[in-house]
Amino acid sequence: MIRKLLVANRGEIARRVFATCRALGVETVAVHSDADADAPFVAEADQAVRLPGNTPAETYLRIDLLLGAARKAGADAVHPGYGFLAENAEFAAAVTDAGLTWVGPPAKAIAAMGDKMAAKALLADAGVPMLPTWTDNYQVTDFPVLVKASAGGGGRGMRTVRDAAGLAEAVASARREAAAAFGDGTVFIERYVERGRHIEVQIFGDTHGTVVALGERDCSIQRRHQKIVEEAPAVLDPELRQRLHAAAVAAGRAVDYVGAGTVEFLLAPTGEFFFLEMNTRLQVEHPVTEAVTGLDLVRLQLLVAEGQPLPSAAAPPADGHAIEVRLCAEDPGQDFRPATGTLHRFAVPGVVGAFAPTKGLRLDSGVVDGSVVGVHYDSMLAKVIAWAPTRAEAARALAGALARAEFHGVTTNRDLLVRVLRSREFAAVEMDTGFLERHDEVFAPLLPADQLPLAALAAGLASATGRRAEATVLAGLPSGWRNVPAFSQVTRYAGPTGEEIEVRYRLDRTGGLAEWSVTPLAGEVATAGDAGTDGAAESPTVTLVEASPDRVVLEVDGVRRVFRVHRAGSAVFVDGPDGAASLAELPRFPLPTAELAAGSLLAPLPGAVTRVHVEVGQRVAAGELLLTLEAMKLEHPVLAPTDGVVAELPVPAGGQVETGAVLAVIDNSSSARLTPRRDLEPSNPEEAPQ
Repeated sequence: MIRKLLVANRGEIARRVFATCRALGVETVAVHSDADADAPFVAEADQAVRLPGNTPAETYLRIDLLLGAARKAGADAVHPGYGFLAENAEFAAAVTDAGLTWVGPPAKAIAAMGDKMAAKALLADAGVPMLPTWTDNYQVTDFPVLVKASAGGGGRGMRTVRDAAGLAEAVASARREAAAAFGDGTVFIERYVERGRHIEVQIFGDTHGTVVALGERDCSIQRRHQKIVEEAPAVLDPELRQRLHAAAVAAGRAVDYVGAGTVEFLLAPTGEFFFLEMNTRLQVEHPVTEAVTGLDLVRLQLLVAEGQPLPSAAAPPADGHAIEVRLCAEDPGQDFRPATGTLHRFAVPGVVGAFAPTKGLRLDSGVVDGSVVGVHYDSMLAKVIAWAPTRAEAARALAGALARAEFHGVTTNRDLLVRVLRSREFAAVEMDTGFLERHDEVFAPLLPADQLPLAALAAGLASATGRRAEATVLAGLPSGWRNVPAFSQVTRYAGPTGEEIEVRYRLDRTGGLAEWSVTPLAGEVATAGDAGTDGAAESPTVTLVEASPDRVVLEVDGVRRVFRVHRAGSAVFVDGPDGAASLAELPRFPLPTAELAAGSLLAPLPGAVTRVHVEVGQRVAAGELLLTLEAMKLEHPVLAPTDGVVAELPVPAGGQVETGAVLAVIDNSSSARLTPRRDLEPSNPEEAPQ
């Protein structure tokens, strides 16, 4: 039996495995990079071993360091988690050769499915339906297509290409991203199915020859080919479900599969389905399967690794419905650009369990209050899962919990997730992998623009109350008190999108709100009113009911609204009934700052410049690719905001930058100096157009 388990992974993945180990009485060992030294998963392990460095290549992808950590801690088994080396046959073989128990499929099965082209050929012989696939650019004649990484999944190294002109660059970019994520830049090209649904089947095998299907999941809501909403069971015709399960089991038996695995299919609008890939590991979205089956899939992994047979050859029928969302540190309105920073508060209301099968609301999180979100790893912060008797109830409960949650300090995709779950199309199961591309409305913030003034007013009232509570001089006076009551309290904020706004309010001698206004610093009054009167025709009548440093109650047109206010330094976070707002209180006397050159393009987050596509003096058009920035394991294109001439390129390829660093300067003046354009030779001959 397994006595001490090392988890060769990090974040919520490690915490998930540790939770089951604690329930089974198995000791746990964490490995961690320097960046993760203070992470929650390290504190939760019985023992922890440092892997010197920060990047995955320096730490979590080093087989030698991981095996050394297992020996140092006295572990007798290794669980790879999901991601990093979870689907690396060399790692599986090395663990086994070291005399340790490998909690995963045999290296032979991983290798068979890891070479996705070979896997397609193998499973086609087993009768599993396949899409047309190519390995070279010149072979492709039918568009659109999808460029995919051969060695991994999770959307890394994946590009949609709709015409031949963009194929060569898409292949080159996919190779770079795949090499960075998996250590293997091999890619292939597959026909792209429009309006397809992504359906995957959870399979499990044991060492006694049993392979079963434990239900399926619909993972069609995706961004950048990465899943963000998953559910079980999928809404399918029973006969189609049976055929999908049979195909998945056939795929598992073709490679003598052992352990947890997922067979992924693309379901076309015609009802046809095609094999996409087989993930030889536990999936990120496995909690929805656990919720509807009641099975602990990590427990089953450990039992199978010990040589025990699966408890039953028949999968339990699905009980109710479960939906999971991936909460990520990213800005959906900026092409899902990853976000960094400190999580000052991370709270989801109504959670009844974590890291184990749960009826109700479950939270599997890699972060807590105070966690620092850096650039070295994936942007996912947590998974929030809701189980209910019906799909509609699960969606409503999950959307409500997310809307009431407090995520302070780092931009997240929370508002997008809520709008998707509440959309008519999601309720009607009118969804596919291109859902987000067709529904711009789900990208709108939950907080309507006309409600921001009330949030700003609440922030101002709470901040003033907080300062009065901390006062040591004339501490008995009420907040906002003035000897001359005609004078207003004034606070200025930077709004959610950087806009500057001014909050003015005046309290009467009883502490009530006499009048208030919220004004753009360079514009007309946005909202203003007199408490107890009609005020401006378009403005609400607002009465102050209660104000404390962390809670403000306003009566707006006769309806009471509660605003929760949290301050962290100059940052002020307001959570109200209509949505959340992040504000930054501006100093009354700001210090002078260096003036940037006109046309400067700044780094949106720390990262590395991987390629520079232009040169100084070159004329560029608006939207043209200038350079590529890599951060959080993804490539981010930096585009010209306007027509002009490249005046400066201060960071060469390979250079590291911090947030706010100048990446390029575009001069769009009539006096811009232009040098004759010459074609840039590709740094790698394989990246030349074919």
